[in-house]
Amino acid sequence: MTATKAEQAPEIIDTGSQSGTVAVLAIAAAVALLHLLTNNRYGFHRDELQFLSDARHLDWGFVAYPPFTPVVERISLAIFGLSLIGLRLFSVLTQAAAIVVTGFMTRELGGGRVAQAAAAFAVALSPLPLFEGTEFQYSSFDYLWWALIAYFIIRLLKSEDPRWWLAVGAVTGLGLETKYSICFYIAGILGGMLLTRARRHFLNKWFWTGTALALVIFLPNLLWQVHHGFISYHFLQYIHKRDVGEGRADNFLLHQFLICTNLFAAPLWVAGLISFLRSSRYRMLAWMYLIPLALFFFGKGRGYYLAPTYPMLMAMGAATGERWAASLPKFWRRTVEIVFFTGVALVGAYICALVLPLASSGPLRNFALSRNGDLREEFGWNELVATVAGIRDSLSPDQQASLGITVGNYGEQGAIEILGPAYHLPPPISTTNSAWLRGYPTPQPTTLIVIGISREEADEIFTGCRLAGHNGNSQGIKNEESQDHPDIFVCGPPRKPWPQVWSEHHDFG
Repeated sequence: MTATKAEQAPEIIDTGSQSGTVAVLAIAAAVALLHLLTNNRYGFHRDELQFLSDARHLDWGFVAYPPFTPVVERISLAIFGLSLIGLRLFSVLTQAAAIVVTGFMTRELGGGRVAQAAAAFAVALSPLPLFEGTEFQYSSFDYLWWALIAYFIIRLLKSEDPRWWLAVGAVTGLGLETKYSICFYIAGILGGMLLTRARRHFLNKWFWTGTALALVIFLPNLLWQVHHGFISYHFLQYIHKRDVGEGRADNFLLHQFLICTNLFAAPLWVAGLISFLRSSRYRMLAWMYLIPLALFFFGKGRGYYLAPTYPMLMAMGAATGERWAASLPKFWRRTVEIVFFTGVALVGAYICALVLPLASSGPLRNFALSRNGDLREEFGWNELVATVAGIRDSLSPDQQASLGITVGNYGEQGAIEILGPAYHLPPPISTTNSAWLRGYPTPQPTTLIVIGISREEADEIFTGCRLAGHNGNSQGIKNEESQDHPDIFVCGPPRKPWPQVWSEHHDFG
């Protein structure tokens, strides 16, 4: 089938590929440098402590996520040790790569130097991508996989070379080993094929080969799920119910503008969506956005879940906008460009102040901590471990000889397990997520330092509990640890046998 003139235009416009690539690489490098200069300001986030803990117990699956992210964290530990900058380096590189992929998509869609820089700049200064470079999270890698899949599909639709399905399949497999929410993107890909002329690829062997490749990559985790009764599905059910109940799924559509993208760049991605819809060649990518959008909206997903779809929309919007601007007189074209880059930069500066740990003290730090709950969760972990060690030292030799430390959440678990060896603390006892699968210690301890639960819960589970200390941080930062469960207890053994305690306290979090 012959492409329309509008669809041929991107292929004949001078893309300025060399200068455009240099601009995109410069933007990615600048963002990476910004993260490297600021990522050691505070401490580990509670989610990072869970990844670090799971990285020490590698398996083909974990309750809260597939195995890819803990494997990468294990590599980071081997190379950098407990270095904040080193452990977050892969997240930084991943977000820089997503910026570069955005520029490449723009180029493939016919965008020249300005368009490539505009799309990359808009993605680089969006809240969610900026946040993904500040911490080690599975969503950091998930963001790159979605962007790469879109890039490979653009190459597929542009070249009509079905062998690109192998690249799509390989990255989809990695996505399935990273974060299960990519299943919604897969639904968008399949739906986009069915609803457009790309449906012809269902009859192509390369599509099915790519599908098989994705399944082979995902197979180890799938077998792990079968062996564990699809425990991650039950975890996700619990987390979704919690998020909806706590209002975390509210304002989904508003978050597409305020969290997923730079607000000033909204016309860019809206134009990209419209352009995809109007293109018979690339319409499939519009459905790759609209179908997950509908699924997350009606299924009450959190607002940031759709963030990885915006690089492809920014790319198409920038290419379209550049062609529109080319029809303007030079003065107005330059004015549009200056207004766009200035607006994105100003909004981006505010986002940086909100999301990044730019300062270790002073008004800038206070501004970020007052508005960013994730940054507040990076305080107090070293002090918690030191406090627990001090309580241990206050016990009698007999009590220390049979001591265990129980924790109430995965942040406390990771803190005791990762930071505790410096104080010669025993491994934590945890019933949360994958720690529950590892079981309780043998022989069972008779004296327990209990953190992360209330006095009432402690008295219900254990015997002879007494208040022994408090959990907080010297800087007075209000976070989950300092506000929700500040008390630390010393208790005797559980009221019920350990096997029964374990069967009754399988927790998700």
